[in-house]
Amino acid sequence: MEKFSSITTIYMGRDALASALTEASRVFVVTDPFMVSSGKIEYVTNYLEENDIQYTIFSDVESDPDIETVAAGMARILEFRPDHVVVMGGGSPIDAAKAVVYFARRQGGLGDCPFIAIPTTSGTGSEVSSFAVITDHRKNVKYPLVDESLLPDAAVLNAELVMSVPPRVTADAGLDVLTHSIEAFVSTQRTDFTDAMAEKAIRLIYRYLLTVYREPENYEARRRVHNASCMAGIAFSNAGLGLNHAMAHTLGAKFHIAHGRANAMLLPYVMSFNAGCATTLTAAAARYAKIARLCDISTSSVRQSALNVIRTIRSWDRKMGVPSSIKEAGVSEGDFYAYLGEMTEDAYADSCLSTNPRPCDKAEIRQVFINAYNGKLP
Repeated sequence: MEKFSSITTIYMGRDALASALTEASRVFVVTDPFMVSSGKIEYVTNYLEENDIQYTIFSDVESDPDIETVAAGMARILEFRPDHVVVMGGGSPIDAAKAVVYFARRQGGLGDCPFIAIPTTSGTGSEVSSFAVITDHRKNVKYPLVDESLLPDAAVLNAELVMSVPPRVTADAGLDVLTHSIEAFVSTQRTDFTDAMAEKAIRLIYRYLLTVYREPENYEARRRVHNASCMAGIAFSNAGLGLNHAMAHTLGAKFHIAHGRANAMLLPYVMSFNAGCATTLTAAAARYAKIARLCDISTSSVRQSALNVIRTIRSWDRKMGVPSSIKEAGVSEGDFYAYLGEMTEDAYADSCLSTNPRPCDKAEIRQVFINAYNGKLP
């Protein structure tokens, strides 16, 4: 049986927040310290104050939220007992809020209050996905949570909130969107519906990401990339991801590399493996060739078309200052090989691997890691 679900209501534009909070009277706000110190959280709090809505802010969310953060958030939300939950920020605050709400409902008796996500980066698609990633810093392990109840009830997309995102974050986040789209497009659980979302996201990223990187104040390009992030989130939430994310989760945890950057670095090497570019072409190669057609970089050869996509992505990494290998990211050879066995085991056990288009064993995952470290492509 195939299934496509899109539970989250998406509100777009400058007045979107008001539409999402029409019945709120007591709001629990989740965010990170920067949103508070920079005053950006006032996008939410000003509206709440102007409408005499009670609220409290939980802002103790750092990058790669951990188990302790979720526990602290649970204690705060159960004490406050809101009728709405609003999270504003990038992937880390949204993932943390998902986990807080999920466990507070199941373990603390939190009522079924609407949960609204406001993304301030165009990358994770977390506002419309049933995924969340929580880190155990003591073990250097990232745990992906996957459950349909993690989906926010509403998402607020306002491109004005991402206009000030710096170029490095724009690059990492935008390439994360591309990774989400491509992995969903070749997933073993893809459908016509997920393809529609993934294809449109790929087209928008191909057309607008470099423009946003070079022209940060280009509102139209920002809006299109922001929409692409959401579409890619819907695609992978339904279709699943693959080897790229399985490897990025452990690579990022071990060497403290931002998630989007880890995905961007690994993507050409994972695509090369999935397509069988160095051995025998696989069915995934034909899917990558279709992406080449979407981006008008295809040829009559499936292999060459797939390679064109891979090389284009690698050239984008260079143009946007993303390292083209794990070694270029500053990871020493000694440290890399010291963790290689553990990273291989983690990636093999990662739930994202289950929908990868090409089955792989531990030896193959290990080799992809080594290729990505040395920057070796066929």
